[in-house]
Amino acid sequence: MKVRLLSVLLSFLVFSAVVSAQDQDGAPPAGRQESGQGRRGGWGGGMMGGRGTIGTVTEVAADHYTIKTETGETYIIHYSVNTRILKQIALKQAASTGQHGGGQGDSADRTPPTPIKPTDIKVGDAIAAMGEVDAAAKSVGAVTVIQIDPERAKQMREMQANYGKTWLAGKVTSIDGVKVTIQGINDNAAHSFVADENTTFRKRREPITLGDIQVGDGVRVEGSVKDGAFLATTVNAMTTPPESSVPRNAPPKR
Repeated sequence: MKVRLLSVLLSFLVFSAVVSAQDQDGAPPAGRQESGQGRRGGWGGGMMGGRGTIGTVTEVAADHYTIKTETGETYIIHYSVNTRILKQIALKQAASTGQHGGGQGDSADRTPPTPIKPTDIKVGDAIAAMGEVDAAAKSVGAVTVIQIDPERAKQMREMQANYGKTWLAGKVTSIDGVKVTIQGINDNAAHSFVADENTTFRKRREPITLGDIQVGDGVRVEGSVKDGAFLATTVNAMTTPPESSVPRNAPPKR
């Protein structure tokens, strides 16, 4: 479960970074077709729905990367000219430019990744690949590949240990007064949090209220457990991605 949670954490924040990039420039990186929509089923699709993997690069080839996951499995990540190859800004760089937010995961949400060349990814790099997974062949036809900053990966491991203690994330399934129940991103189980007069709500940096949160919204919640309940200090509502199928120009599985 811990390994899966780490992957989901990275997937969640990588996905947020891609959405941020699209929000800011409104278009895919120059020279690449829009293939960042390679996910199904709305919120919870993409890598969060099991259509992707994360690992350390062990081989770089002209049309694929070989990676080793944290479980020790080897996967082939196939890419093409239609694959978005991106790099997350380093946490130290984000901090020096004033882009690093105060809360856990803020910089990943607010700092868009930048396009890089496939050859910029080297052996030893940590990457996340989103696309159609062939579990039997242990391969991914990548729609998006993101080079993960090592410091951010370390931060995610720390977040892994604090899930349910200082933060939660998932899809809202019910709202009962000030109590909100979500389907957790790590285990699809029900988790709840409560809000009070000190809870801050945001969506795309804009202030909102609890009344603006709807069933089906994706949320990231920061807070702490008090008297057996998770009391939220900050609730960030995520934009729900549109339902779409994997684009026809996605790299084929081999």
